[in-house]
Amino acid sequence: MSTAPTGRFAPTPSGRLHLGNIACALLAYLSVRSEGGRFLLRIEDLDVPRCPRALSMQIIDDLRFLGFDWDEPPLFQSERTAVYEAALARLEAMDAVYPCFCTRAQLHAAAAPNAGDTQFVYDGACARLTPAERLERAKTRRPAIRLRVPDEALSFEDGLCGPFCENLARDCGDFVIRRSDGLFGYQLAVVLDDAASGVTQVVRGRDILSSTPRQIYLQRLLGLPTPQYLHIPLMQDAQGRRLAKRDRDLDLSALARSMTPQQILGMLAFSLGLIPENRPASLPELVAGFSWSLVRREDVRLALPAQAAATQSE
Repeated sequence: MSTAPTGRFAPTPSGRLHLGNIACALLAYLSVRSEGGRFLLRIEDLDVPRCPRALSMQIIDDLRFLGFDWDEPPLFQSERTAVYEAALARLEAMDAVYPCFCTRAQLHAAAAPNAGDTQFVYDGACARLTPAERLERAKTRRPAIRLRVPDEALSFEDGLCGPFCENLARDCGDFVIRRSDGLFGYQLAVVLDDAASGVTQVVRGRDILSSTPRQIYLQRLLGLPTPQYLHIPLMQDAQGRRLAKRDRDLDLSALARSMTPQQILGMLAFSLGLIPENRPASLPELVAGFSWSLVRREDVRLALPAQAAATQSE
């Protein structure tokens, strides 16, 4: 007998929610609610200086405005440092990590670009330091902590994108799990938090697809379960540009001036392929008719109603 899934929405509170964020929340919510499952909210505020609590509260208010609900109080990553410290201690005991003293300039100068030239593969320079060299460098620079990765392929089946394979050593290199400023990295925190919350299904943007093998490797090292992953199409504006918080693209503060929650949800549902026309829709209605077979596989270009588009551009 199958068990109802547990899903989550995990925004970073560095700005107001935009339609790409809301689309992710919508699909994550519909997927688990349509199977009688649990939906959780996690606030990924690891970078406390960039993620003030006021923005977290605004995100919670925005989600409630749209009609979302969740089954437990929101989990704040900024309150879970002790959990991440304990996991790092375990990895240190396994000799799975090492200190990295490289500066940003050194990383860009020494690293080899991977496919697309948008990311860089760390060359492992600090992994080759002797204990004496590490002690000497620690006198002048606080290190980041990197996880050693194997030179082997790691594959998984994504629920939307299909098979995906990455050689961790060649495609990403040893990666940072704690920054030199002491803040923990996304890869470690997300793995620990998903496991602690009993998350069995992760719905998120396709831009994070390449991070998944790193997280699966961490899960295996720490003896944690691997959820089902579904990486959804990215949302684009009318010009085909990916939505981003830093550009205040189609954020909820602008949309709410001219659209009701049902109009916003209906527009997203139509754009994603869930309903055949652009009309107002409620969450209960969308839950009742949801199927992953309806969801578009290609990136989604939004077409805002004329009134909302005019308001958003003001």
